[in-house]
Amino acid sequence: MSTPLTSMFFQLAVAASIAMMVNTQSLAAQTPTSSNTGDNTMQLTEQWDKTFPKISKVTQQKVTFKNRYGITLAADLYLPKSQSEDKLPALVVSGPFGAVKEQSAGLYAQTLAERGFATLAFDPSFTGESGGEVRNVASPDIYTEDYSAAVDYLGLRPEVDRERMGAMAICGLSGMALTAAASDSRIKAVATASMYDMSRSISRGYQDGYTHEQRQQIIDYLSQQRWTDAENGKPAPGYHETMFDDKGEIIKGNRGLPETLPDNPNPVLAQFFDYYRTPRGFHERSINSTTAWTATTPMAFFSFPLMDNIKMIAPRPVMLIAGEKAHSLYYSQDAYQAASEPKELMIIPGANHVDLYDRMDKIPFDKITTFFENNLK
Repeated sequence: MSTPLTSMFFQLAVAASIAMMVNTQSLAAQTPTSSNTGDNTMQLTEQWDKTFPKISKVTQQKVTFKNRYGITLAADLYLPKSQSEDKLPALVVSGPFGAVKEQSAGLYAQTLAERGFATLAFDPSFTGESGGEVRNVASPDIYTEDYSAAVDYLGLRPEVDRERMGAMAICGLSGMALTAAASDSRIKAVATASMYDMSRSISRGYQDGYTHEQRQQIIDYLSQQRWTDAENGKPAPGYHETMFDDKGEIIKGNRGLPETLPDNPNPVLAQFFDYYRTPRGFHERSINSTTAWTATTPMAFFSFPLMDNIKMIAPRPVMLIAGEKAHSLYYSQDAYQAASEPKELMIIPGANHVDLYDRMDKIPFDKITTFFENNLK
């Protein structure tokens, strides 16, 4: 049975990365365009529908490419209008877990393009504008592959020097970026912001708070949920990070967070609500803004421990950036301890987890730029 303290940890874990929604602002109408991707046709929005303003010194283009599983991914390619060299260093960018390229990933990509990089912000498989027949399902394996597929595409662009390619990841996609780099040496440097290890979080709970019995209880619940999904012919939505009530029973739900913020909310819950459910960061295609993952999403994360081979990234460098007040700080600290040199841990004074999504006064873009410039020579 969970204690009140343990229950609080689980609530923090859920608050850290699951779905939220806002109904206070309608979005502008969007004009979709068809993009023939070979075996299917995707409807892609060409109108600027980002959660951040467009920078005049950067061009943006919607593109598609396939991963090695045959899933077509949608992405935004950002290029500096003024190029100081024929071939540019390049960065693949994604995250947070359940966000879309029009949110934090795009902000990072556009800002770094302004600073001289070719950047590609992509939607992971099954989310956003990317393909995948089942929607809102996450796979640590396929998401890791998505990073390498993004490298495939970006490295074939005529503007890009394929020998100078790195990865920039935010929040829950950081674990996949580090895992991709461990087995894909084309990624010459990796930087993360507000890193989350989704395998660890989903299978062990916040601060590894699940007991052995609770982990088994979750596995039993997921196994029975598969019967329900099979009988219904479709997957049900649910929490991707499991919570327990005071009686030790699993809490079920079909969306990440309530319609409105409760009185005296947990501070972490309030931080995520303020980003995903308000005009600050809301996007209609974001799982974190509108819905929830499929209820059986956790199964793969129990079986696929991310970052087990993080030492294999060396001698390529890793930089982990985290807020001093972030509830997720321990993930970056532990990854730093596990990685081999060269590595760097940068802690941002006064910043919480969500500040590094979009707070331009908190995100150390000068440091990020220097890190990639020095390591993508």
